[in-house]
Amino acid sequence: MTAQPMQTKTGLITGSDLLAMSDIGPCELIDGVIVRMSPTGGIHGFLESKLARRLGAFVEDTKAGWCLVGEIGIYIRHDPDRIRGADLAFWSLAKLPDGPPSGFIEVAPDLVVEILSPTDRWADMRQKIDDYFSIGVGTLWVVDPDEETVFVYRSASQRIALHSGDTLAATGPLTGFTLPISELFAF
Repeated sequence: MTAQPMQTKTGLITGSDLLAMSDIGPCELIDGVIVRMSPTGGIHGFLESKLARRLGAFVEDTKAGWCLVGEIGIYIRHDPDRIRGADLAFWSLAKLPDGPPSGFIEVAPDLVVEILSPTDRWADMRQKIDDYFSIGVGTLWVVDPDEETVFVYRSASQRIALHSGDTLAATGPLTGFTLPISELFAF
């Protein structure tokens, strides 16, 4: 999604302010400024849906925790507030024993999945990667539809690239979940 800052009359806003605005469309809050994002395209939606169905079914069957989709608001920091919107994220029962809260989530996910859109820039994704690992995210999958590649990050600086012929295999509380890369990108 292409990010574009949104001007506000009141200056910096908080996560609470953003939540109270209800549905203003896809956006993130970057250091107190709303950054609008364009809607995703068809391939992005297809991949997000496929991953959500596959991972969600695994999480439900194993009762491992919570798999959430749809630009899930995750606090990166406060004052000024930074909230990232993940395409898909998973929290183990140990992290969210009472289930997902109604507002933005202040607990680092075990897994975040980001799907690149044609207009995404790697410089912006690099900042998101750094943000997620700064709060203790366990693993990050960056899905690149153009290259039919999934980049698996275990830290901000450690990544492996998976291509057709490889299998995506989760770790930690998601151990046992696998998905061949060729199946992920198959229509």
